[in-house]
Amino acid sequence: MSTGKALRMRRIIEPATQSTLMFAFSHGTSAPEVMPGLENPVRQYEAAREGGADCIFIAPGLIRSLAEVASASREMGVVAKITATASRGGIKHQERLIASVEHCAELGADGVVAMIPFAPENEPDVISFTGQIGEACERLGMPFVAEAEFPNAYYDTGVDYAADWGLPYLKRSARLCAELGADIIKSNWPGSGEQFAEIVDSVSVPVVVAGGSRESDLEFLRRIVEARAAGALGASVGRTIFQHDRPAAIVAAISQVVRGTASPEDALEANDLGKAGAVA
Repeated sequence: MSTGKALRMRRIIEPATQSTLMFAFSHGTSAPEVMPGLENPVRQYEAAREGGADCIFIAPGLIRSLAEVASASREMGVVAKITATASRGGIKHQERLIASVEHCAELGADGVVAMIPFAPENEPDVISFTGQIGEACERLGMPFVAEAEFPNAYYDTGVDYAADWGLPYLKRSARLCAELGADIIKSNWPGSGEQFAEIVDSVSVPVVVAGGSRESDLEFLRRIVEARAAGALGASVGRTIFQHDRPAAIVAAISQVVRGTASPEDALEANDLGKAGAVA
């Protein structure tokens, strides 16, 4: 790893515990509609920082608009989302680059993140731009987080990718992203710790588990524990944070579970979220 990557990675992965909690606030680039909870970026940024997230995923335009609040503290890294989903383009699974790695370095980002949906309709293009991102990140010393997930996995597309493509797809996507230069792989939860361990074992770079759709706080935290036991470095969480009625509190609870300092039940109680952890 280059010096630049190593120094920037400290802003994404907590050095002391070698764990990470990534706040995925980049759904505006991927969801087919504006999702509830995305309306106030400043409020969400401050809640994630207060709760102890290591970094936030945001598109370049939001980096500019959040520059003042972000520069007021050194407590949370900024990872630029550099792809967007053309959900109304007529052809499924179309992902396009929206910013260069060079531009994100100019903005002061600590790394870049890209959605990488390998699908029959777009695989050659996605392979090409993933390789281009990996090359640029290596040249510029920028960490590259690859969202090696099912395409639009949680946006009610009517397709059950987990059933249709399953674990083999996730393993192959993770491996291909690592081969093309990704430094961290983000993968969907395949259904069990044993299966997630297969994803972790298929690559030589760190893997984080994707948060997915909203569920009860307790169920979610228990899944984080299971993913960590299976080898996950941590979690990348979006809706469970920005659609929560108490974002800072749930971030704090997730952070405690990711670091291994509290059980799911104790983390909920410590942050006054209640043992039941019902969906807000």
